[in-house]
Amino acid sequence: QVQLVESGGGLVQPGGSLRLSCAASRRISSINYMQWYRQAPGKERELVAAISSAGSTNYADSVKGRFTISRDNTKNTLYLQMNSLKPDDTAVYYCRADLILQAYWGQGIQVTVSS
Repeated sequence: QVQLVESGGGLVQPGGSLRLSCAASRRISSINYMQWYRQAPGKERELVAAISSAGSTNYADSVKGRFTISRDNTKNTLYLQMNSLKPDDTAVYYCRADLILQAYWGQGIQVTVSS
């Protein structure tokens, strides 16, 4: 099992930046895949970015070149650096950890991009 707690969300103007953090309750070095998802009002939850234990990453086309996912195994924390934010990035962002038999989700954190 693992508990995940997101932080770092809030209100930001278009073009601004935010860094989301996801603190895990256990060692994450053995967790193969960790991801960030988001869900905007009236839309389905979508994958934003993923990172493997080896450090390989992949991104949704809509965030490529603007968002960077990373993990710090010494701090048991997953990050999402978000730059050049757009109003369309407004959503609740969730982190997820894929263990062998089950996926675990954080409670989500709101990101609002508005002037």
